[in-house]
Amino acid sequence: MRLILTALMMFFSWLLLAEAHAEVVIVLNSGEGTISRIDKNTFRPIDKFYVGREPHHLMSLPDNSALIVANAVSNNLVFLDPRTGDIKHRLERISDPYQIGFSPDKRWFVVNSLRLDRVDVYDARDFHLIKRFELSSMPSHLAFSPDSSHVYVTLQGSDQLASIDLNSMAVQWTIPIGKTPAGVILTPDGQHLLIGVMGLNEVAVVDYKTAQIIKHIPAGKGTHNFMPEGDGRHIFVGNRSGDTVSIIDTKTLTITKTFPVAGGPDDMEVSADGKQLWVTNRWIRQISVVDLTTDQVVHTIPVGKSPHGIFFEHHASRQ
Repeated sequence: MRLILTALMMFFSWLLLAEAHAEVVIVLNSGEGTISRIDKNTFRPIDKFYVGREPHHLMSLPDNSALIVANAVSNNLVFLDPRTGDIKHRLERISDPYQIGFSPDKRWFVVNSLRLDRVDVYDARDFHLIKRFELSSMPSHLAFSPDSSHVYVTLQGSDQLASIDLNSMAVQWTIPIGKTPAGVILTPDGQHLLIGVMGLNEVAVVDYKTAQIIKHIPAGKGTHNFMPEGDGRHIFVGNRSGDTVSIIDTKTLTITKTFPVAGGPDDMEVSADGKQLWVTNRWIRQISVVDLTTDQVVHTIPVGKSPHGIFFEHHASRQ
């Protein structure tokens, strides 16, 4: 009876939130295979439900009609309503989708299979497999060239960065990048790649046209992942082991400020007005909300085990 009453209370709470047009924050709890939904206006948890085994990352379809959750161990993609977080449908034939991405021209859908040491390239129109690349080892994060001709993949287990030519469907080059690389992002001007090198506590700046590291930017401990601020110039980087977030000026290639965010700051999302940074705290089952006018954490919200990906519909530009 208690379970039934609890379920009814959650249902009616959700109805009230829907009527109030509350914006929903979607958080992937990779350690327990669930999604947490949070009311973005009140900073309160709404509910939590099972989605699949090890959901790590998520991203919108190119037309923003759905939000894709990649369940690495369930070997499937789950498509959510980006406004509500409700499940729309599943795609079961995607192998070990740890990190995912669409090429800018919307032609390719690339999947990093960290557990299986390979990168899969799919046709983005119908998700059929085009090419499988065996790479060593632990392909982690990815970014595309501006013209969609290449995808760049960090190899966390072999301390490398790989470039895959999507026209010839061949590995173009692999270079050493430093101990345990993770996040990779293209600068807004399209000139460089930024790599979070966790084992060196730095951001490596790569000229992808010459396959050379041109600068090392000291950051915090465990430099991990990125999120654009949305102004076409600055990018947040989470220093997961150091419990800090830094801001990189991509014109000067320097860090302009660093502020504390406890509990292993991992993935991030920025509000459309640029006033809030939402951060998953990987080690302590919570979300931090940072007021970007003061760089202070103003809210912490409980979620599930090992929160990883985070999304809400009205976010800042990805540039």
